[in-house]
Amino acid sequence: QVQFVESGGGLVQPGESLRLSCVVSGVQISTKLIGWYRQAPGRDRELVANIFGMNPRYYEESVKRRFIISSDLRSNTIFLQMDDLQPHDTAVYYCNTFPLEQHSWGQGTQVTVST
Repeated sequence: QVQFVESGGGLVQPGESLRLSCVVSGVQISTKLIGWYRQAPGRDRELVANIFGMNPRYYEESVKRRFIISSDLRSNTIFLQMDDLQPHDTAVYYCNTFPLEQHSWGQGTQVTVST
């Protein structure tokens, strides 16, 4: 059973940074494309970035030059370094495979950017 446990969210002001972590179990991240997704209130869940092993493969246009996706293969963990956060980044952030398979979503981690 593949599981995802996200952490690292919080309340920050515009321009500040956060680093999210996603511990993956049940599959080796070196064998799967894993993505960070986010869902803002009233909006569909969207892909933010994804990575295969240690190689980033995709960034959504609005996060390019601000977010960096990375991984630690030993701990089977995916990270998302988010710099220069803005109010429109406010959302619950999740990780999961890309494309989506029949795996449950984790609880996510809330990121709120506000003055």
